Amino acid sequence: MDGNVNAGSKQFDRLTAGRAAAEPPFASILRAGVAGGLAGAIIIWIYEALIWVGVQHLMPLAGIPRNATGLVFGKAFQESIGIWAYVIGTAIHFVFAIGWGVLFAAIWPYFRRRGYEATFVALFYAIFAWIVMHVAIAIASDNHPNYLDPVVIIGGFMSHFCFTVPLALVVKRMLAPAAARTSV
Repeated sequence: MDGNVNAGSKQFDRLTAGRAAAEPPFASILRAGVAGGLAGAIIIWIYEALIWVGVQHLMPLAGIPRNATGLVFGKAFQESIGIWAYVIGTAIHFVFAIGWGVLFAAIWPYFRRRGYEATFVALFYAIFAWIVMHVAIAIASDNHPNYLDPVVIIGGFMSHFCFTVPLALVVKRMLAPAAARTSV
């Protein structure tokens, strides 16, 4: 009986050692999440400039950086602080983008081990992020678009796809095992 326990223990040790080797260190997760979040933050602003400003004429180009200030604190506050609305809105945008990036980088190894493609996970992550962000905005402020309007929902999902897909690709690349990175 002692031999069976030993064999089982050795098998458990191999499994946990393999799993530990597959888990990236926290510093790598943090670095990948920050880089992915920043990439997504820039791409979503490009999308907003092209679609919200250029095609739909929803706001002027200068309105993009200050948009987060109005969504979080309300339009009256946004207007009352003048140029600071741009600074605060930009900070909110990038801080939240980095936060979502780090969260994605933290969960990505789980999905990678199960064979999921990063862009596939990113599509569902975009929907999840949009819902969480906009429920929080609806709670924090009464000055927001109608989140029950299908146009607002579809437009929001599209913009968040433009955020999470680049985020996922950067994270996937940065957290790839060393052998996979050198073969590309």
